[in-house]
Amino acid sequence: MLDIQKVRRDFPNLRTRTRDDKPLVYFDNAATTFKPCQVISLTHSHYCHRTANIHRGVHYLSEEATAQYESTREKVRRFLNAASLSEIIFTKGATEAINLVAYSWGRTFLKPGDEIIISGMEHHSNIVPWQMVREATGCVIRVIPLTDKGELCLDEYRRLLGPRTKLVSVVHVSNSLGTVNPVREMAKDAHAVGALFMLDAAQGIAHEPIDVQAWDIDFLAFSGHKLYGPTGVGVLYGKEKLLEAMPPYQGGGDMILSVTFDQVIYNRLPHKFEAGTPNVAGVIGMGAAIDYVRTLGWEDIISWKKSLVEYGTRVLTAVPGLRMIGTADNKTPVFSFLLGEIHPHDIGTLLDREGVAIRTGHHCTQPVMKRYGIPATARASLAFYNTKEELDVLATALRKVIEVFK
Repeated sequence: MLDIQKVRRDFPNLRTRTRDDKPLVYFDNAATTFKPCQVISLTHSHYCHRTANIHRGVHYLSEEATAQYESTREKVRRFLNAASLSEIIFTKGATEAINLVAYSWGRTFLKPGDEIIISGMEHHSNIVPWQMVREATGCVIRVIPLTDKGELCLDEYRRLLGPRTKLVSVVHVSNSLGTVNPVREMAKDAHAVGALFMLDAAQGIAHEPIDVQAWDIDFLAFSGHKLYGPTGVGVLYGKEKLLEAMPPYQGGGDMILSVTFDQVIYNRLPHKFEAGTPNVAGVIGMGAAIDYVRTLGWEDIISWKKSLVEYGTRVLTAVPGLRMIGTADNKTPVFSFLLGEIHPHDIGTLLDREGVAIRTGHHCTQPVMKRYGIPATARASLAFYNTKEELDVLATALRKVIEVFK
C-alpha cells in the first residue's frame, strides 16, 4: 500500500484551510488534480532559470529548454508504450487532441453514409467534435446505450459495428459515473470490421497503465492536469501511418520545413501538428508528473484506489436517502449521487461550508443525465492522495445537509 501521509505531504494544496478554518477535503479530482511539489518546483525552475523558446535557438537557454521539452515526449512515449516519438503530439489538452483527429482525419477521410460510433457516457468533448464532422461530411453517428448500472451494452455495440463503421471513439473511464470500459476488447471488435479505434483517456490516464501497442489503439487523447500535471497541456497519440496521412490541423511556425508565397512544405512528425510556440513549462511539468506517478508505482496506486471504491460505496450508501448514479462492477472512486429531493447545487454549497469540495451539475455529460432522467448529480471524485477518513467526513457532512433540509 501507498504511504498515504508521505504522499499527501507532496501536495501543498492538501494543507489548505477553508471556511471557518476547516481542513480541506478535496473531492473534485475528476475536474482537475492537485500538483505535487516535484511538478511545481520543476515548472518554477523553468520560469526562473530556463525560460526560452524551444527549437531552432542556438543559445544555451533555448537548448536547455528544448532538451527538457523533448525529454517529456520520450517520457510520454514510454508511459503509453508508443512505438515512436513521432506518434506523440503535444496539445492544449484532451479536448484539442480529439478535435485535431475530428478535423484532420474526420474531414479528410469520412464521406456521406460513413458511421462513427460513440457511447452514451461520453464527455461533450467526445460528442461535439464528431457532430461538427457530421455537419461537414454527412457521416452518421451511432451511440452505444447504457445499462441501469452505468455500463456499456456491449451486445448492442457489436450490433452497431458493420462495414460502414469507420471509427469508434469512446471514453476509457466515465467522468460522471466512474465506469471503466473494456476498451481493449472494444478495440479488437472495431478492428474486426476494419474501423479505427480512438480512446478518450482523460480520466483513465491516472487510473491504470495504458499500453497502446498491446491494446492496439489507433488514437488516444489525455490532459496533463488530470495526471497531477499543469493545466493547458495534453497529448494526442496516433499511429504513425495514420498521422502521416492526415493534413495539419493548424498553420504557423514550427510545423513547416519551407514556405514561399507559392507553396508550403510541412514539417515531419510530430512537429507537423505543433504549430506556434507551445506551452513549454506545461510540457516540462507534465513530464515531472509522469515521473512522479511512475515512482509511486501502478500496483500500489490501483490497490489503494480499489480500497477507496469499496469503502466509499459502503459509507455513502449508508447515508439515508442517498441514491448512487453509476454502480458498475469495474469503476474508479467516482461517486455520483442524489440525496433525496435536495438539489445537487444545494448539496455542494452546504458541503463547502464543511470544507468538502465536490462538483455538482451535469459534468459535461448531459446525455448521461438524460439517460437517468435527472438534471444533475453531486459528484465526489477521489485521487490516490485521498483517505478513508476524508470519506467519513463527507458522509458526516451529508447527514448535516439532510438535517438542514428537514
